[in-house]
Amino acid sequence: METLGNQQLQYTGKVQPQDGERDAYGQRLYPYFPHDDLVEVVNLAIFLERPLLLKGEPGCGKTRLAAAVAYELGLPLEIWPVKSTSRARDGLYTYDTVARLRDAQLAANSRIFQEEEIKRISNPATYVRWEALGKAFLSQQRTVVLIDEIDKADIDFPNDLLMELDQAWFRVEEIGKTVRAKTVPIVFITSNDEKELSDAFLRRCLFYYLEFPSDNQLRKILKAHFPQSSQELVAKAVNRFKQLRQEMQKQQIGKKVSTSELIDWFKVLSRYPQDEILAKLEGKLPYPWVLLKSWEHHRRYLNRGDDY
Repeated sequence: METLGNQQLQYTGKVQPQDGERDAYGQRLYPYFPHDDLVEVVNLAIFLERPLLLKGEPGCGKTRLAAAVAYELGLPLEIWPVKSTSRARDGLYTYDTVARLRDAQLAANSRIFQEEEIKRISNPATYVRWEALGKAFLSQQRTVVLIDEIDKADIDFPNDLLMELDQAWFRVEEIGKTVRAKTVPIVFITSNDEKELSDAFLRRCLFYYLEFPSDNQLRKILKAHFPQSSQELVAKAVNRFKQLRQEMQKQQIGKKVSTSELIDWFKVLSRYPQDEILAKLEGKLPYPWVLLKSWEHHRRYLNRGDDY
């Protein structure tokens, strides 16, 4: 595997955060339980210096992988949440034209500006703010970058990133500067298949499809979030949850429940005495409002509750 100084960059999936640890964004960190194949493809992406494109239904763990890799390798994490209005440049840098114009007008109409302040205003680089991918290119330390939900943006968005992802450089036209990566970042890209990605973009990526977590993985996830819960309660909740997913898949109506909804649902279950909840899990689906997110599923639950 590749080395950086004396550090060997190899992800194992076995180094997990301690209870209560938080990342640089203040978000609580939870253990991540990857398949062996996923561990292998992450290491291939690191070695080949290629982005890893992750697909899979919502709740399968696409987004959280980047944080897990950054945590184990001790690397900084930069997150670029893509929106429908995002442009490719937004993840590299932004240039505040309005602020520069405002400062220039203030300087022209005031005598109190010092020489140093005039120099600052006259330098266009003052108004450049580096964003996730730009920060990663400028960093001396290899950085993990998450480009989250790339398919939310315009159909041309991925193609506008081809050079940056393939050759690791970009041009800041406003200041006439070319930024070349000091270290090639470890890039994870997630997609929910809302739009097709071009062949040219796919050619530059490694690809992995994340299957929905197995029963054993779901039990591990719940125990990581709720360590005080009994094995019996966790097992019965997971079993009931999987029955619901299977019924939803059979009906082919709306989205299936995901792990985030399982966690919310189990949090509700945990509010009550265990004996009471275990009994509820044997009957009609308890607290369905946390799990059922479409009117069609609610209608079926209300009219034919035995389906669930």
